[in-house]
Amino acid sequence: MRCLTRKQVEDADVCAGAIGLEGPILAHDLREMTIGSHTAQLFCGTIFGLCDYPAVTPYTVTFPSAKPAGASRPASSGKTPLKVVHYSDIHVDLSYQVGANYNCTKNICCRPYTAADAPGKTQFPAGQYGNTQCDSPRSLEQSMYNAIKTLVPDAAFSIFTGDIVEGAVWLVNQTEVINDLNNAYSLMSTLGMPVYGVVGDHDAAPVNSFPPAAVDTTISSQWVYDTLSADWTKWIGSAAASNADKYGAYSVKNPNTNLRVVSFNTNLYYKQNFWLYETTMETDPSGQLAWLVGELDAAEKAGERVWLLGHMPMGAGDAFHDGSNYFNQIVKRYSATIAAQFYGHTHKDEFQITYSDYTKQTAANAVDVSYIAPALTPTSGNPTFRVYSIDPVTFGVLDYTVYFANISSPTYQNGPTWQKYYSVKETYGAQLTPPVTAASAELTPAFWHNLTTLFQTNDAVFQQFNARKSRGHDVSSCTGDCKTSSICQLRAAEAQYNCVTIKPGVNFKKRDLAADITHSDECDGSAGAKILGALTENIGAFQEALEKELGAGFMGETVNGTAS
Repeated sequence: MRCLTRKQVEDADVCAGAIGLEGPILAHDLREMTIGSHTAQLFCGTIFGLCDYPAVTPYTVTFPSAKPAGASRPASSGKTPLKVVHYSDIHVDLSYQVGANYNCTKNICCRPYTAADAPGKTQFPAGQYGNTQCDSPRSLEQSMYNAIKTLVPDAAFSIFTGDIVEGAVWLVNQTEVINDLNNAYSLMSTLGMPVYGVVGDHDAAPVNSFPPAAVDTTISSQWVYDTLSADWTKWIGSAAASNADKYGAYSVKNPNTNLRVVSFNTNLYYKQNFWLYETTMETDPSGQLAWLVGELDAAEKAGERVWLLGHMPMGAGDAFHDGSNYFNQIVKRYSATIAAQFYGHTHKDEFQITYSDYTKQTAANAVDVSYIAPALTPTSGNPTFRVYSIDPVTFGVLDYTVYFANISSPTYQNGPTWQKYYSVKETYGAQLTPPVTAASAELTPAFWHNLTTLFQTNDAVFQQFNARKSRGHDVSSCTGDCKTSSICQLRAAEAQYNCVTIKPGVNFKKRDLAADITHSDECDGSAGAKILGALTENIGAFQEALEKELGAGFMGETVNGTAS
């Protein structure tokens, strides 16, 4: 039996669990919302896909100082590079069972949801190291860390761009999330190198629930920040951990280098964080952007190089246009200090370019690059991680190599074989005019812009990129609007320029999202909103659906510290 059967949206337990967890937050939105407002229009587009995205609300970020005249990216030093490992979206399912049904009706399988799904009872038994219909077993996670130690024993440090918790979001609770976070960071400790982490949208319960400080609610994500702060302290120190305990962001100097690592909480700009739908919406939730400006300004004055780490790329289709615009003002101002940005979330192997002027997207106007790492979880491709070659003085990216384990190999379930997938310079650098192949040459923002131009003129190279983007999962041709949209997204580190279109209807099953080029988030995110949004046509009907599922008096209940 399925709940909300008019559209056969999801199994009854999924509906009940998701609405029970997320319903109070969605009800909070409806109580606080004014029909016809900017907030309501955003909500209508996010939930139902029926409203156009409203124009960005103008807001000018305040800077303590003007950008220095002639400020620019430093030239490569030519010194021996450092190696840095980047992995993301591990989505480890500690309830994964070898032999359980991998062909179930849920968004993730390989669990004994029913007696028929149990090991020995199904004709679709899950292997020891994972399946494309399931999130990562712990054995796969451990296999990746073993591969990193074997293949990159001389790595200086690693970065992890979030999402530890698996995708059964209708079941996840605080106890499970804390256990998942602690387990994952305990295993990361075995790498024997510093790990700089970020908070992912899945790393909370309910999923995506990160209320800004100004929101009056008794549903808090403080326990998430407490857990992460404790897990990160051994790598970032107590001072940075203390700031992480405020809202999941920190700034720390990498030991014995001139690099400052700044990790910030992108969930405060994520359209599926429903705590953000206030009237009027905050321009700077929890004051994080002001904090970021302060850290970057101090780094500039100290002559430091900076890496920005986050989970969701700020140009993604899931980023609020307003927040992305304000963030990009900051990136443009400090583009000479920011060496690179690093993200995950999309599960795709891709990048995004920041331009000083998005109406004139040229190599000369390209000022920064966001490196977006593919995922470990095999739900939408082969398990992967990246290894960067880094200039030890400028901390610019000189090259990166993607390593993967071929889940289609007949020997995979005996133990994944991790091998080189491709390197950027070998694959693309030699094909540019002029070629960029020298070991000391940086992959500059201009390099990445020129690569997108090559994609436009050389379709064979683009199709190769498109196949690699899904980690070899979707190798079908991408032409016409698909190709145009793909290149547009690569040139859009600011979300309003990413060509993502709003479509009616939503889909809960994350493994189906890879086919939709306009949707850049392969994390399943909110279940309750998608379930109800698929059945309703407007905010009034959405409210009625909530009341039907949770009782007539539900909208009168409050999750706030003060009654609404």
